[in-house]
Amino acid sequence: ETLCIAAWSMQMFMPAPIWVITVQTPGAGTPMLTQLNISDFTLVSGLEMEFSAGMTVITGETGAGQSIMLDALGLCLGDRADPKAVRAGSERAQIVATFDISEIPAAAAWLEDRDLRTGDECLLRRVITTEGRSRAYINGNATTLQDCAELGGLLIDIHSQHAHQSLLRKPIQRQLLDAYAGLQPLASEVEQLASDWLRARRELEMLAGSGDEHGARAQLLTYQVEELDQLALLPGELAALEGEQKLLANAEAILQSTHQALELCEDTASGAGKALQLLSDEAHAAKAANSARELLESAAIQLTEARTEIQDYLEGVEINPERLAEVEARLAAIYDIARKHRVMPENVETLYQHLQDELRGLQDSEERAEDLQRTMDKLSGDYAGKADALGKKRRRAARKLEKSAGKVLSSLAMEQCRLEVALTPRESEDPHPHGCDDIEFLVSTNPGSTAQALGKIASGGELSRISLAIQVVTAAASPVASMVFDEVDVGIGGAVAEVVGTLLIHLAEQSQVLCVTHLPQVAAQGQQHLLVSKKSDKKSVQTRMRELDEEDKVQEIARMLGGVKITDQTLAHAREMLAL
Repeated sequence: ETLCIAAWSMQMFMPAPIWVITVQTPGAGTPMLTQLNISDFTLVSGLEMEFSAGMTVITGETGAGQSIMLDALGLCLGDRADPKAVRAGSERAQIVATFDISEIPAAAAWLEDRDLRTGDECLLRRVITTEGRSRAYINGNATTLQDCAELGGLLIDIHSQHAHQSLLRKPIQRQLLDAYAGLQPLASEVEQLASDWLRARRELEMLAGSGDEHGARAQLLTYQVEELDQLALLPGELAALEGEQKLLANAEAILQSTHQALELCEDTASGAGKALQLLSDEAHAAKAANSARELLESAAIQLTEARTEIQDYLEGVEINPERLAEVEARLAAIYDIARKHRVMPENVETLYQHLQDELRGLQDSEERAEDLQRTMDKLSGDYAGKADALGKKRRRAARKLEKSAGKVLSSLAMEQCRLEVALTPRESEDPHPHGCDDIEFLVSTNPGSTAQALGKIASGGELSRISLAIQVVTAAASPVASMVFDEVDVGIGGAVAEVVGTLLIHLAEQSQVLCVTHLPQVAAQGQQHLLVSKKSDKKSVQTRMRELDEEDKVQEIARMLGGVKITDQTLAHAREMLAL
């Protein structure tokens, strides 16, 4: 069963209380990203990491390389590769990400549809070479970066520290709203209907263009089609002619070498027969002699069959200059047509079909125009219904997002801040791929002030907190089972940092959360703690990562609390934070 737990989380230093509604689902304790192996990538010679369910925090000194893991993971998810990322002195880098998909039905279905599923474990592997070559694999099968990205979108969601920059773009805001409300399928339908309508309109406009242009185009197409009619190229004829030309052009050499082969087979067969006779005497009763006789008998049979095949081959080869000239003339005609139309010879048949279709379309332009108008009318009606439904659902989701983000912002010491998701009807009534409304996130940081675009009114620190609030709220509604937060807490500190940790730990009750952080208040709440460190010598620099036990956690939290020297008081503070 699904168990809904309402948890009241409040501490004296929090600016405002938070109501947290956590939905615990079967399998919520299973880590989805289970392992990440990195070899010869940037500063990492070899690294193997195993991840737990819940919230994993990754910390380390500034510049130690905490984001290397995320960069490596991004490559498995289809990011572009840079050959400079291969570790100095190595020929290639390799990253393997292992996921448990037993509780991710969408990913399992995606793999099933492509015959790539091998069980409940999914391996994404990426190999990069210093020469610039890059290869991607899904469960051992070579694949495209697009497929990696498509599958990765079902497995894990990465929220980077630069998300607040992309959040300023309206397309990203629209995508966030649709993802939050689960409207991507409906939005895709609306986009497809609008695209089909626009395509039909462009074709109709072309048909309604200048009659002279149509006439000139029809005249040219008629000439080209008649020329190809005269060529009368048959299906498969080009390949047959090229094979025949090769045989005829080399007939003399083929006959000579084939006759020699035939003679050698005859001589060998004769020798095998004599050898068989010599070993047929009763004196040759040993096991080895019997084995040799069997092999000689088999060889004699195979040589006889080979002679027959060679003889048949010889009968099909003749020196025929007249036929060779005919074949070469026919090939020359095909090649000339291909060059004239700037296509490969094997594509002449396809070209012929396309030219015929276009000519037929121009000849039937009036009928086609009527068909297009009927198509546009139907598409417009279907679009209107779908877009209206999408707009209504977006408005309901926008109000819900505003309310949820407002609660999180209040907990982040931004009680006066108000997020507004504005949906403005488009001026044109024509179908638009993104629906009937233009979507923009607006914000007001003071009571009574007019909400304005994020980039115009929010400072860097405010924008970081607003971005975090939106990411946390939208991530909570995401179907993706694993989420990565890469230093999304930049510009945040003090009591607010404690709230950030609380938000993430509650989010981890329903999804696996990985968080790169420099805040001790966030790190102290991690259920698994990984420490990144950098070790250097005279020859090289290496980045390492290890899981911390309870005492190591105390030392790391104390280091993060600051100070050149870790004192007993700092250690006591760290233990208190971990205990809380």
